[in-house]
Amino acid sequence: MSATRKLRYGMVGGGKDSFIGAVHRMAVNLDGQVDLVAGCLSSSEEKARLSGEALFLAPDRTYTSFTEMAKREAALPEGERIDFVSIVTPNHMHLPVALAFLEQGINVVCDKPMTLTLDEAKTLRDAVQRSGKIFALTHNYTGYPMVKEAREIVRRGEIGKILKIVAEYPQGWLLDEIEATGQKQAEWRTDPARAGASCCLGDIGTHAENLGRYITGLEIEAICAEFTTFVGHRPLEDDANLLVRYTNGAKGILYASQISAGEENNLNIRIYGTKGSLAWQQEHPNELKFQPKGEPARILRRGNDYVSDVAKKFTRLPFGHPEAFIEAFANIYLEVIAAVRDQLAGKTGGTYDFPTVEDGVHGMAFLETAVRSAKSDAKWTAFVGV
Repeated sequence: MSATRKLRYGMVGGGKDSFIGAVHRMAVNLDGQVDLVAGCLSSSEEKARLSGEALFLAPDRTYTSFTEMAKREAALPEGERIDFVSIVTPNHMHLPVALAFLEQGINVVCDKPMTLTLDEAKTLRDAVQRSGKIFALTHNYTGYPMVKEAREIVRRGEIGKILKIVAEYPQGWLLDEIEATGQKQAEWRTDPARAGASCCLGDIGTHAENLGRYITGLEIEAICAEFTTFVGHRPLEDDANLLVRYTNGAKGILYASQISAGEENNLNIRIYGTKGSLAWQQEHPNELKFQPKGEPARILRRGNDYVSDVAKKFTRLPFGHPEAFIEAFANIYLEVIAAVRDQLAGKTGGTYDFPTVEDGVHGMAFLETAVRSAKSDAKWTAFVGV
């Protein structure tokens, strides 16, 4: 039955007026393999009810308690209960929600950053290992076909030994103190109780770091970081600048900013090696610049026959028809769906291309190291253990 039916999922968070919850739902729906059947979309009974109605959820599967949802869903027969849950709450709720569902034997997809702290991340890793369940983290930018193509080019040795990584993620949406006006997304991201020890780096800088690690496979040795709060009296930074040392001797520059006027969502990365370089920009995601040393630059485009089989696997449309943000999220879910189907069929040993709990622990170690560095007068801060 598991191979022939649609999967079922539930969502925690993501109710009315949620940006990221709607993105996840669109992405999961893209390939027609999964139905949303349950949700704890808000802790407010009225908002949960209205959100459930808007998404056509049955009243008895519209919850106001995630613990109740986990227990009641787990008690249903295999053909009725949810096969996984998507967690799209603010950061401070990721750990308790994930633990509740893992303890009930339910697979988890969680938005990033994974937890509030590194200690919480390690606690969650232990819980995932004990449960034996699937855990995926939605570092969605790894889902782009041309990001996967960049990784394949690095793996084939076509740019040689990596010498330098430059990763940037500038936005401008927090240039005004919009959290003071009640803007929901700004309110929780600038609140340490809900966002954790970092605003800008935790929210978007983790994507830039994860992108470099995903493409190159390099690990960080040490960080020199400076955090700045430019706007109002925010308790967390709205701009972060980092120098990075990698364990293979490569150097890195990483900056994230949410006060850069005119910038929308300009995540981009450049990777320089002894034989050539690569450059990818999220606002033009269907192109990858490949510059072999001493040769003309090559612009590789998604959907063409010359890209790798890996990039082709995660492409839905022919070349010339752009794919972007929703499809990248959908590619994470596509691999989660494959893993869940194999799990239901009793198949083991599969390899799936989605960020795991280990990536989540690494991300929190990166954040903790950067926060320590930003608070320290020392030039370099050693990467904390994971």
